[in-house]
Amino acid sequence: MTNSIFSNRQLVIATMHGKEIVLKPLLENALGVEIILAENLDTDQWGTFSGEVTRPLDPLATARLKCKHAASISGASLAIANEGSFGAHPVIGFVPADEEILVLIDFENDIEIKVKELSTETNFSGKQIHTLAEAKEFAKQVQFPSHALIIRNAKDETEQIIKGIKDWNLMEEQVINLLQQFPSIYLETDMRAMNNPSRMQVIEKACIKLIQKISQQCPNCSTPGFDVVDVIPGLPCSLCGFATRSTLAYIYQCQKCGQQEEKKFPLGKLQEDPMYCDRCNP
Repeated sequence: MTNSIFSNRQLVIATMHGKEIVLKPLLENALGVEIILAENLDTDQWGTFSGEVTRPLDPLATARLKCKHAASISGASLAIANEGSFGAHPVIGFVPADEEILVLIDFENDIEIKVKELSTETNFSGKQIHTLAEAKEFAKQVQFPSHALIIRNAKDETEQIIKGIKDWNLMEEQVINLLQQFPSIYLETDMRAMNNPSRMQVIEKACIKLIQKISQQCPNCSTPGFDVVDVIPGLPCSLCGFATRSTLAYIYQCQKCGQQEEKKFPLGKLQEDPMYCDRCNP
């Protein structure tokens, strides 16, 4: 799929953490763009996972800011940026999750296409450590050394912090050094993309989802990103026919010309199980 709006244009990836490794081949092949990077782009100014800089904006606003800044530096009118967030899964709760937002902005045509990918395939973790043996055990649990570690004197402290550790000897050396200075130290996973293959895979999934969304063109003006703007409940109960709260239809809308289209039964279900019916199962 090569979209005429994007093909043969430069697309700048707003990253300083190697995300082009997974994004570049997918985007060049699907969109027919030339991928470039913005020289001297410092994305850490809008927040770091290790806490030296607090993220002042929400993830979506941050990704948009990255796009705008990368476009201004590179001169490209097409930009893409990613922002990740880590913590407890919003539904499961006790399970750690990685949420990746990917935003593509076409400043020339005033188009924004965004996706979100939520995954439990993450090694996100941290632990207070008192001995070298505890450090080694934690490292094994979080897929070290293929996934890098951060070592600091205490959780949320940046007085002494070493990032991007990928070597057993270096890890042991730093742990011993800090434990000679402090009664306990803190080890955590380095969530920067270039140091975390698990995260990179989630970003790749988000990119595939983004490409699929780009391929959804407006039936009226062919603008890419013909997307869902509203969800209509009312899927009928298979027993009584009562309208349930389950999804009956999606409303798609073009952000360029405003064309709307209703697509019924988007989840492939024509009826809902009575257990989800407020009449049959009040």
